[in-house]
Amino acid sequence: MSELNGLTIGAMRDGLRAKTFSAVELAEVHIAAVEAARVLNAFIVETPDHARAAAVAADAALADGSARSLAGIPLGIKDLFATAGVQTTAGSKILEGFVPPYESTVTAKLFGDGAGMLGKLNMDQFAMGSSNETSAFGGVISPWRAAGSNRPLVPGGSSGGSAAAVAAMLCAGATGTDTGGSIRQPAAFVGISGIKPTYGRCSRWGVVAFASSLDQAGPMARDVRDCAILLQSMSGYDAKDATSLDVAVPDFEAALTGDMRGKRVGVPKEYRLDGMDARVAAVWDEGLRWLRDAGAETVEVSLPHTKYALPAYYIIAPAEASSNLARYDGVRYGLRVAPDGGSLDAMYEATRAAGFGPEVKRRIMIGTYVLSAGYYDAYYLQAQKVRALIAQDFARAWEYCDVLLTPTAPSAAFSPGDKADPLEMYLNDVFTVPSSLAGLPAMSVPAGLSAGGLPLGLQVIGRPLDEAGVLNAGYALERAAGFVARPERWW
Repeated sequence: MSELNGLTIGAMRDGLRAKTFSAVELAEVHIAAVEAARVLNAFIVETPDHARAAAVAADAALADGSARSLAGIPLGIKDLFATAGVQTTAGSKILEGFVPPYESTVTAKLFGDGAGMLGKLNMDQFAMGSSNETSAFGGVISPWRAAGSNRPLVPGGSSGGSAAAVAAMLCAGATGTDTGGSIRQPAAFVGISGIKPTYGRCSRWGVVAFASSLDQAGPMARDVRDCAILLQSMSGYDAKDATSLDVAVPDFEAALTGDMRGKRVGVPKEYRLDGMDARVAAVWDEGLRWLRDAGAETVEVSLPHTKYALPAYYIIAPAEASSNLARYDGVRYGLRVAPDGGSLDAMYEATRAAGFGPEVKRRIMIGTYVLSAGYYDAYYLQAQKVRALIAQDFARAWEYCDVLLTPTAPSAAFSPGDKADPLEMYLNDVFTVPSSLAGLPAMSVPAGLSAGGLPLGLQVIGRPLDEAGVLNAGYALERAAGFVARPERWW
């Protein structure tokens, strides 16, 4: 039954209902795959008992006709989502050993629809990173290798564990979170699909906060249909989240026709960067041709404030992080380092010094600086004004088009240590950050391979709450691209 973990969620769902295989068989195949791939370091905690219990319940529900939409589907959960009775660390030592007594809204919805949890997936510490090298539990290794090379590659970040686990077929799908590109960029690096929905579409309750005005949960899976299936379950209003949108959830899967007739696809001229990788540019042009073949019209649009998006993001996100992470003080939960004879302040300092990694400390310091009395107006306030201008750019673009098509990332995956300069690392998010600042739905779809044989993704950006339109454009790209490349098993 080893082929079972190569199926899509849609195919698993169909096979379970046809009694071709059982949920227990499906769970066992995935549990074995997780155990055999520990060298990837994709999981911080494995939860086979949870997966088995959900599978037994799913088989019973399938037998009596009460099965819900995700009955028997084994998922991985990013370690940013609180899971009742299971350690939740956000990839940080400061939360090691923290076992929430509550369940995040998103995971509660998934489990309520019958999904099982294979474990908690590794991630950049507090979701701060673009390569999964900042995790306190060691970096995740991508299942991919460049042609003719044995050098390890990063899976992208911060949802690197989610990306690697889905690409290596360790789980059928996974949850991710996206603050500035942390679903889309890793999805592009490993050749899978991932969607960041409109800010507020999925509840943030029970998700460890990085930057509260930007963080958004979303699914990562092997194809667009699977993303639609998972997003359907994850979405919906939550009274516990003040930013949750009280709007109807459409049938995302039913919207997948691949028909783009009557649609206009915008091409933002500011995204054609000087020195852009030639293969990335070629895949982008090919994607535009595919959408034209599906019936769409392509039009050039301008997003003039794009060049200010990264600087604005790296002021706003650290500012919010410095506030959110102030709660980790060694008093209430998680790590506590108390020097002998030390004061309360000494305990705070020692705990945070030991518990936070270098990237988290860097962002806390930046955020605290830009919020300080002397610099709030000069930096934070100006960044918020730029954010408003970026949102206005997108609003004007929608007068001329229905979706935008851009590259997801400026390059294919790189090796650990290749981007030691933080500024160079931050540039990985150059194409994904603008839509995050505007709170727009956006997804990455695998569309081709680099010169080294590594996946490259295309990004579809949509109007607010038009996940259905984004998914359908992604579906059209997916069908035209015919991307079937998979990493050769080396682990």
